Amino acid sequence: MNRATMTIAAIATAITFGSQAFAGEQYVDETGFAASGYDVVAYFDLPMNPVGQEQPAPVAGKAGITADYNGATFAFASEANRDAFVANPARYAPQYDGHCAYGVSKGGKVPGNPTLWRIVDGKLYLNIAKNVVGFWEEDIPGNINLAEGNWPGIEPDAASDRTIPQWSSAAPVN
Repeated sequence: MNRATMTIAAIATAITFGSQAFAGEQYVDETGFAASGYDVVAYFDLPMNPVGQEQPAPVAGKAGITADYNGATFAFASEANRDAFVANPARYAPQYDGHCAYGVSKGGKVPGNPTLWRIVDGKLYLNIAKNVVGFWEEDIPGNINLAEGNWPGIEPDAASDRTIPQWSSAAPVN
């Protein structure tokens, strides 16, 4: 199977999975939290691996330390991280309302997997599947440029109501 076919298959898989909850424009999966309950502020303190290597595991948030933004609830590992988010949520929230950055570059909204992340120019981007990360990383600036061009036309659409393919989440702990 060639890379283009694999990308189409990954996106099609995401589209054909059963419906899940969503809130407003932000992608929310079955955990009920944006970014599957991972602390979006903590990403910015993690070391980032070079292109072609997996990123470190994100930090799970706690169900008792939350903040609402963009119609969704975000969970945090600490009150300090929650306070930083509340002070500037747009700085920390994943781009494209938590949808897959590569999917947006191709003109659609599919789930963003919070374990497949990269920070570029101070912004958090998520992708849907490991093989999609490869396509994203082949031309990150070009894919961001395409996504930025597509986003105004698809941003008003409802958030994806699909689950993340082959996903097993570490939901926030109490």
